[in-house]
Amino acid sequence: MNCNGSFPTVSPYIYGTTRLGDDTIPLSQRVDMAIHAMEAGVWFHTSRQYGAALEVLRMAFDTNPQKIPPLIAKIGGETIEELETSICENLNPLNLQHLPIGQLCLGGALAESFASGGDCYRSLRKLQQQGIVGHFLCEVFPWTSQIALRALQAGYADSLISGYIFYLNPLQRFASNELWELLQQRGERMIAMRTVAGGDVYRLRDVPGAAWKPYLQERAVEVAPLFEQADIPDWASFCVSFAHSIPGVVATVGSTARSQGLAAFFKATQCRKTLPPELMSQFYALHARWAAQTDAHAEPWTM
Repeated sequence: MNCNGSFPTVSPYIYGTTRLGDDTIPLSQRVDMAIHAMEAGVWFHTSRQYGAALEVLRMAFDTNPQKIPPLIAKIGGETIEELETSICENLNPLNLQHLPIGQLCLGGALAESFASGGDCYRSLRKLQQQGIVGHFLCEVFPWTSQIALRALQAGYADSLISGYIFYLNPLQRFASNELWELLQQRGERMIAMRTVAGGDVYRLRDVPGAAWKPYLQERAVEVAPLFEQADIPDWASFCVSFAHSIPGVVATVGSTARSQGLAAFFKATQCRKTLPPELMSQFYALHARWAAQTDAHAEPWTM
């Protein structure tokens, strides 16, 4: 386990703000949704990449500054200068000076510095010492798993990285098999993103075009029978229970722009169960096979 010895107590469900940037949804509805999530006292996950989500959040925050939630925001780039700029791009629209958790999205020379124990560590610690960023999570995708793996194997990340964040749901596990095994062996903390994998499993399986990519439809075919074994009434409840049945997972991030969707996430979190080990073992086997057959060969941003 990492040696920095601290990880903030995040809410077991984290509100994902992707849909707040969807300008096909009326602005008032998006602001109301953010306010509703604020009132629930959960953490928020956001990014400058999510359209006007930050501006919507600012409108919601201004209605009750005492209820501004703790945030996880994507920060990164190919140089430290780009990373520092991205921090400002996230904080300035919200009129905030501190980011509780920064999700490191590293590329180019900065990713290589991270993997090899380079100067980036000194710069990232300085951001913590200055009170700009509280904690760092390492973002992982199949095509970036080797970067995280190298840093973890060499021990470079131990004193800096509080945990790892990636797509982790019944249909997706966006960490390579080698990295996943090491995360589990070390008892690393993880935040699972994309709680419901993009939609109801039956819709992904049966409705043409519902799955963003064909691989999700194919996986839904294999996952639906396992969902039916669980005796859990709905997909959202199953997915939240699934994430929290994985050792090391402290929270799951789910996005919605509907009040019913948010209520479903809240209920699923409150009523979550630990899934049977034999059922989880079947999922672990599926994830390992998918990682080897498909994910490991994926080009960036094709999944």
